[in-house]
Order: sequence, then C-alpha cells, then structure tokens
Amino acid sequence: MTNNLFEFDKKYNKTVIGTDEAGRGPAAGGVFASAVYFEKLTPSLLEKLSPLNDSKQLSAKKREYLYDFIKNETINETICVEVEDIEKFNILNCSLKAMKLACESVINRIDSKDLIVIVDGNKLIKEFNYPQEYIIKGDGKSASIAAASILAKVTRDRYMQELDKEFPQYLWRQNAGYLTKAHLDAIDKYGLTKYHRKSFLKKHFEKQLTLF
Repeated sequence: MTNNLFEFDKKYNKTVIGTDEAGRGPAAGGVFASAVYFEKLTPSLLEKLSPLNDSKQLSAKKREYLYDFIKNETINETICVEVEDIEKFNILNCSLKAMKLACESVINRIDSKDLIVIVDGNKLIKEFNYPQEYIIKGDGKSASIAAASILAKVTRDRYMQELDKEFPQYLWRQNAGYLTKAHLDAIDKYGLTKYHRKSFLKKHFEKQLTLF
C-alpha cells in the first residue's frame, strides 16, 4: 500500500506537497490543516512509514507511531483556525485558509520552483498563487496527503484533549468535539462553551424547541 501512495506522488515528476484537514465536522474546537513534503525518501524511512494510509483507516496507536516520523523527517506545517473565525467565515473557508497557510509555510522552506500542491477533497485553495490540483479521497491515494492527514488528525486530537481538561463534562477526549449523544446531552445540561461552534448546533436547538 505504502509504495502505491508514493508512486502516486512520483508520477507528477515535480516537488509534491500534500495537504489535508481535520475537524470540519465537529461542533467544538478549531479546524486544523497540515501540509507535507517528503524531501528525502530513504529505505529506512520507507520502512518506518510502511503502515502509512488515510488517517481515518488507522488506529490511534498507529497514527501516533507515524506522527513522529512524519513530523521529524519531512518539511511540514500544521495550522489551526479557531472557532471565532469558523463562526465568522464558515467552516469551508476556514479549512481552505488553514490549508493555504500550511502550504505557504512549507513552500517558503523549499528550494524549488517546479512544484505542485495536491489538496485532499473536491475544492481548490482560494487565492493561492501556486499550481494545485484537488484529489478526491486523496488521503487514500497520495503519500503526502496521507501524511498530512495524520499530522492534522493527531495534532487536533491532542488539542481536544487539552480542551477536555478545561471542560471534561463534554467528553471531548473521547468524541473530539463531534456531536455524539453524550456530547449533546452535556450541551443540554451545561450549555455551550467558548469552544462550541454555535452555528453547528442550530438544528439541535430548533429540535429542542419543538418538544415544548
């Protein structure tokens, strides 16, 4: 599997930077995006990265294992756009903004004019001055996108674990801000925090109102 992912990137015959996001769906916490460029691919690194895949297909333990190798042995960046901006500019725009900032940071550290950014999903980065292409389900096709998906996912999970210490009643350590039944029950009992995306909860509160 790993070889196929790297072969996908290799076919461009360019400097390939992959980018992916984590946290578009949850109703609490910021959205994260990472960008990754594999500067040097040694046999040793390829062996370490043998479990590489879309982060959603990996266990938390495998993501943590891969995270350190990706973080330490690639040129990478991870950016968070917080709830205040998500509420102001909407989640799609904030996801694309995080990708843009992450990619620009990586590009600024690369000595290459012949590059392409490949973006997971079906949208291109807005107001972006570099060649780019979107790849639907790219986190299961491209090594650099898969690596970016792991960095974004692990970083966001760790961030939600920190927020959980402040507001343990919402169980963010387990649900990462997604609207599980336990999370919704806690919202009904304790109300919203500064980390909640209020716009994501309109339907829930409208439903609650219809019960009275």
